[in-house]
Amino acid sequence: MAGIEDVARLAGVSTATVSRALSGNAHVSDATRARVAEAASTLGYVVSSYASSLASGRTKNVGAVVPHLNRWFFCSVIEGAERALLRRGYDLTLYNLSGSGDERRTVFENHLLRQRVDAVIAVSLELTDDEVGRLLRIGKPLVGVGGPLRGVPSLTIDDVAVAELATAHLIALGHRRIGHIGGSHEFDLDFHIPTNRRLGYERALASAGIPAEDALYRKADFTIAGGYGAAKQLLGAPHDRPTAIFAASDEMAIGSILAARDLGLTVPSDVSVIGIDDHDLSDFFGLSTVAQFPDRQGEQAVELLMRSLQPSAQPSSSTEAEAATMSVSADDAATIPVPYELIVRSSTAVPPAH
Repeated sequence: MAGIEDVARLAGVSTATVSRALSGNAHVSDATRARVAEAASTLGYVVSSYASSLASGRTKNVGAVVPHLNRWFFCSVIEGAERALLRRGYDLTLYNLSGSGDERRTVFENHLLRQRVDAVIAVSLELTDDEVGRLLRIGKPLVGVGGPLRGVPSLTIDDVAVAELATAHLIALGHRRIGHIGGSHEFDLDFHIPTNRRLGYERALASAGIPAEDALYRKADFTIAGGYGAAKQLLGAPHDRPTAIFAASDEMAIGSILAARDLGLTVPSDVSVIGIDDHDLSDFFGLSTVAQFPDRQGEQAVELLMRSLQPSAQPSSSTEAEAATMSVSADDAATIPVPYELIVRSSTAVPPAH
């Protein structure tokens, strides 16, 4: 079996250069890195992750903590993060904290503190000061996605602004009676997303001189089934139903479209529907939405971490370059806004004539 000395001899470099080139570390030119990679491939040489870990004190592994695995947003963030990590030669360990408080305590007090991960991504979890402090005190970089974390760089969307944009789109089409399907209390615990999106909805109404009505608001659970049930309640009264619905997520918006159809209504002729996310199914349903690009958020989170783990490494993609040009470093505590975009499809139109 070929060893690192064989690779160094074939590539015409030192063993130290081979180690740096194959580990993805900086200070190796692209030409040298390519020559080493070709030599390693020719000889069938594979880097021992265990040996690399012993030599560098790094595991080449990043931990990601998420509150749920059965939600499109969380899965999309993780997919984006994993793509960026694979490009850097890192593994990802996923911790699902949907269980009891004991599980969360075990993860933060044991698993993440052992020499198992080099850094941590927290997705839509409002960590306590103690949880953040434990990680930072032992030198494990941490990045938040989905909401601000005190003392930690965090990628955050302006939930008030995206909801205001979605509602304003309906108002611009001429709608005045607009229903809103938001999140129930259990989804308001971390970063108050349902509350903020309702605030954005009400702010858009107020700007247009339209009073907010409690009768036009329903709570759901950010699922298609939940949106379906809430929309049936909103649309069930023929003489008092809204002409449009803004749902706080695309899944609930898709449920609203299905509910309207089952009630014999046509979208958008009888009722317009808009959501937030740009879910994979949104285009299929012709759903107008405000996209928040969660996979890009996952990639950006990784690149922020890499600025601590590999401070002199060069970005290898447009997403990495975007993260690298941010004014904040991974050691700074800052809330970093993420982009969003209104995407108009066939589910929204002018209100029906009466």
